[in-house]
Amino acid sequence: MPLGDSITDGGGSYNAAYRYELFRLSLQNQKLLTFVGSKSSGPDMVDGQPFPKNTEGHSGWTIDNGGGRMGLYPEIVGWLASTPADIITLMIGTNDIDIQLDVGNAPMRLGLLIDRIATAAPNALIVVAKMVPTTDDTTNVRVQAYNAAIPGLVQERAQAGKHVVLVDMYQAFVQNPDYKTAYMGDTLHPKDEGLVVMANTWWDAIGDLLPPK
Repeated sequence: MPLGDSITDGGGSYNAAYRYELFRLSLQNQKLLTFVGSKSSGPDMVDGQPFPKNTEGHSGWTIDNGGGRMGLYPEIVGWLASTPADIITLMIGTNDIDIQLDVGNAPMRLGLLIDRIATAAPNALIVVAKMVPTTDDTTNVRVQAYNAAIPGLVQERAQAGKHVVLVDMYQAFVQNPDYKTAYMGDTLHPKDEGLVVMANTWWDAIGDLLPPK
């Protein structure tokens, strides 16, 4: 289940966000991968194979309801009941940080969301990503503060026996000093090259867990 906001929902040449390249990696590596969720976007085919279009990416959404925005927290139990997942790739918080929605408590809201997912899908692996950077240096100060809290949230829950791991999307981007032009299509959203970086980062976390074709 790709879970998040517009960066998960769509974008890029194929309007499939990172899901296009992640599926292509599964084909190249002879692994079985499908996507589940209540929404659908993306191409019909990838490399001659039908593309699984489902996603739980919701443009403009926040971690929880607030600031006039819809949040993932109230909906996630229903989504998981309707379309159960073995792996959940979660990146959320971009809109919380962008509109400065109670930023100091954003990590707490993320922790509660992770807990709710773990309760609803106790056997699923939750892969939690640090946010990608924005192209605005001032906003990135808030992004870094939010991201800095995420490893502790993940570690605490992993030590409690929950199936949760961390991926660092921020570092995957900023290790290229030209990431703003190389990877970003606008202030918040990666372009194709950035979506490939995202897919490779997710793949490093889940590729070995996927069954062979």
